[in-house]
Amino acid sequence: MKKIVLSAAAITMMATAATASTGSELKELKAQMAAMAEKIAQLEAKQAEAVETKGVENASQLTSKAPVIELSGTHYLGFVSDSTGDETDNRFETRRNYLQVKGFFEDNPKNYFRITLDTFQNTGETDAEDGDSWEVRLKYAYLYLDNVLPYTGVEIGQSHRPWIDYEEHGGWNYRSISKVMVEADAGAHLTNSADLGVNFKTKTPHFSSELGLFNGEGYHDFESGDGLSAEWRLTGHLLGTGKEKRKDDMTYADVSFFGQWNDESNKHKGEDLNWYGLHAVYNQPEFLLAGQYVNTEDANAKYAGDGWSVNGEFRLATLSESMKDYGIIGRYDSWDLDNYTEKERRRTIAGLTYQYNKYVEFIANYLNEEIDGIDDKDAIMLTTEVNW
Repeated sequence: MKKIVLSAAAITMMATAATASTGSELKELKAQMAAMAEKIAQLEAKQAEAVETKGVENASQLTSKAPVIELSGTHYLGFVSDSTGDETDNRFETRRNYLQVKGFFEDNPKNYFRITLDTFQNTGETDAEDGDSWEVRLKYAYLYLDNVLPYTGVEIGQSHRPWIDYEEHGGWNYRSISKVMVEADAGAHLTNSADLGVNFKTKTPHFSSELGLFNGEGYHDFESGDGLSAEWRLTGHLLGTGKEKRKDDMTYADVSFFGQWNDESNKHKGEDLNWYGLHAVYNQPEFLLAGQYVNTEDANAKYAGDGWSVNGEFRLATLSESMKDYGIIGRYDSWDLDNYTEKERRRTIAGLTYQYNKYVEFIANYLNEEIDGIDDKDAIMLTTEVNW
């Protein structure tokens, strides 16, 4: 768009100059104006095509080999007051800042390359010499090709693992205050959301799936080369909504079977880590209910166990039109290790949400974590989630 505006300005300047010119100079200026007008027409046609393809208003054009570039960001900003024993800690946080770029290809507007960068505060996760510094980490970097098989696309590179992204976009919508149970440190802590590999993603109205093969360590850890991880999600969409993007005002009912089969990765103490889960979710405009059960089939003592989680969301628009932007959320996790310290882990979350506008949501919640029946942490959290 910027190019179009500048070019139009150039034509105006040329037209002004043309009024003061004669003969050969006038012919040359007219030729330049005609060439510039043709270029503007080409840019406007490409702009209109981008809008139609992406279904967005006021699409922006950037200089790139890709005809359409999409920029977006997600930010989790917060304040936490937590108590551990007799000590209380008060702090402001920037939990995550994701910057994402997608470049869509001309031959098929559903084919694209994505890169997502993630800022985080290094609190011992890496061996950086400067300790608790702010760092940037690569979260996603993958090529997506649509319809490589019937109803199936594929992500190649540092891509989504099959389960967590699905649950965070229709089962538990509040990653800004807590990871899902299979990822949370105080939950099962079995996996994370991205890894190097391939992920085949199938979508039909009544069935969707993700079948992937990955390094297994996840994007946080060094690849040891000691085996790969086969991972899956198989979901039945009981109301035929499998191809639709999850939204609060939809009605959907899904049942999923998911898990991982890890082959002796060093991340898991040189032993297998094989686990599976069952998950069900029902959503309608007034509320959401979800529950799951997870069990490790074969795992090191640090991971072996089983547990369950339930969560819900009640949208207060059912009570009053003036409350349409408010909601109540709750969640309870229970994880029992088979043979390790901290055998019983319990997490309770309760909170209020306020949708300020389509970009910003505010959340106030209480979080309690218990280890073996003892309160390990009580926290009050205030969160601002920004999506643009």
